[in-house]
Amino acid sequence: MTIHRKIQLLGLALVSVTGMLALSPLGLGAAAPQASGKLPAVSTVPGMPAVVDPGNLYSETASDRLSATVKDDLERIYVPNLRGNSVSVIDPNTLKVIDQFKVGRSPQHVVPSWDLRTLWVANNAERGNDGSLTAVDPRTGKPGKTVKVDDPYNLYFSPDGKSAIVVAEARKRLDFRDPQTMEMQYSISVPECGGINHADFSMDGRYAIFTCEFQGTIAKVDLIERKVMGYLKLQMPKIRFSDKPLSKFEPPATEICTATKGMPQDIRISPDGKRFFIADMDADGVHIVDGESLKEIGFITTGVAAHGLYPSRDGKLLYVANRGSHKIHGPRGGPGSVTVIDFSADKIVAQWPIPGGGSPDMGNVSVDGKWLWLSGRFDDVVYRIDTSSGAVSKIKVGMEPHGLTVWPQPGRYSVGHTGNLR
Repeated sequence: MTIHRKIQLLGLALVSVTGMLALSPLGLGAAAPQASGKLPAVSTVPGMPAVVDPGNLYSETASDRLSATVKDDLERIYVPNLRGNSVSVIDPNTLKVIDQFKVGRSPQHVVPSWDLRTLWVANNAERGNDGSLTAVDPRTGKPGKTVKVDDPYNLYFSPDGKSAIVVAEARKRLDFRDPQTMEMQYSISVPECGGINHADFSMDGRYAIFTCEFQGTIAKVDLIERKVMGYLKLQMPKIRFSDKPLSKFEPPATEICTATKGMPQDIRISPDGKRFFIADMDADGVHIVDGESLKEIGFITTGVAAHGLYPSRDGKLLYVANRGSHKIHGPRGGPGSVTVIDFSADKIVAQWPIPGGGSPDMGNVSVDGKWLWLSGRFDDVVYRIDTSSGAVSKIKVGMEPHGLTVWPQPGRYSVGHTGNLR
């Protein structure tokens, strides 16, 4: 019996029964409804680029949609090394680290600006007060100015391009700043969102949903009224995977889930704009939430410590990086993997283990869609994964690589994180 088949069979035992729509890794349960006929145009906030295809928010990030704005940018992978206070630069054609430069303390993510002209390194200076953003010129691959900014764990941009949104994790606060100068515009306090970190935006740009890592909840934020609309506690499964490191990869054992709250991480909106997929490190899977009602409607078990979420170039698939440990600082060689979900059917279509174990974390997809690039958080490597087969190549980088960015990316504008383009 193949490893792939063993994982599939194991997944059948991990159906999460929570009183809502329950889905196993094989997609057992109701499929998402399919739209019929021509969809109505989306009424967006003023200044936000129009939604070209209401049925696929990712239509403008297809491989042939590379903007003229990035035509002279270097083809590079930018990797922030959290404990190395540096950024490693990889040439994706040679799989070699060709540069490394120092930045501020505790670089977490490399974030493309709304106008695609700057890559910002978010240095949040963990447990310190010297946070900063370092600008990188994608045409030269070299760092430029560093701007002092309070606690920038992550960085997003409002869909209308008017504000950079600094996610001040330790402050439970969202700081809206000028997207060019980073001068403060205003702040929104999110007091019940401990560990606020990742976000995605509604199709019309009117609200955002942020994940609250340390409280097992999500927060819905009204971007027009500038206030929190509500919180939702995510439901936990009864059974999850064991994250015990393996001497050689084999399907991880299961265990009773004793965690009383989740640890939500990355979040992505579905192509039709109706649902949000939320990776949860403690639940070992992806919650599905209806954005308008802010209600949980499904759950898909994926692998140990679901963490990063990345759509395929055609918007049909969602790649889930399973980090391999429920701990914030996990061991090397854990049972890390990547799960591939069919967006429309809410079912798993592929499961790719990291050979020898690993810790796939954050990254993105290449322009042509052939490669998924992910940092190996606890193993000090970067993974290049073949999206047709799951085959893995590894590149050694600095200490604790985190939110890497693949550049350039197709799309008209960026709403932040490691290249969430639209």
